[in-house]
Amino acid sequence: MNIVTRNKVSRISISLPETLLDQFDNMVCERGFESRSQAMAEMINNQLADHQQEMGEKVMAGTINLVYDHSVPGLQSRLNHLQHIYIDEIISSLNINLVQMQTLQVVLVQGPARKLKMIADKMISCKGVLSGRLLMSTAIIPPIHPLSE
Repeated sequence: MNIVTRNKVSRISISLPETLLDQFDNMVCERGFESRSQAMAEMINNQLADHQQEMGEKVMAGTINLVYDHSVPGLQSRLNHLQHIYIDEIISSLNINLVQMQTLQVVLVQGPARKLKMIADKMISCKGVLSGRLLMSTAIIPPIHPLSE
């Protein structure tokens, strides 16, 4: 028998200016949330992840999303080199060729939030990277291989 455990749900009440509530209801509808509660929970989870990211040492999982010009000499080599330097934090990466000599690279990462931010900053600041963003979650990835300590 498959037992699903659910978190206990608590009811809260908030007061909002009417115009803010109207904007919130429009967003709930446009994004397809089932309820205001679902939308609020998602927003609170995002804020908690941002807060924990700022705290620094909490282990988090996430992605570094880069769009870069792959015609820039040495850029792909520099990005690969960074992935090798931080092999403990970088789980995997995926490259997708885009138009106009651009590549989208999604790098799956896990580790202390402060270190993931530092890695992302090093990648994003490489000459030829057009845009980049680190997205983190409070959830973590199970160990891929149980290395002995």
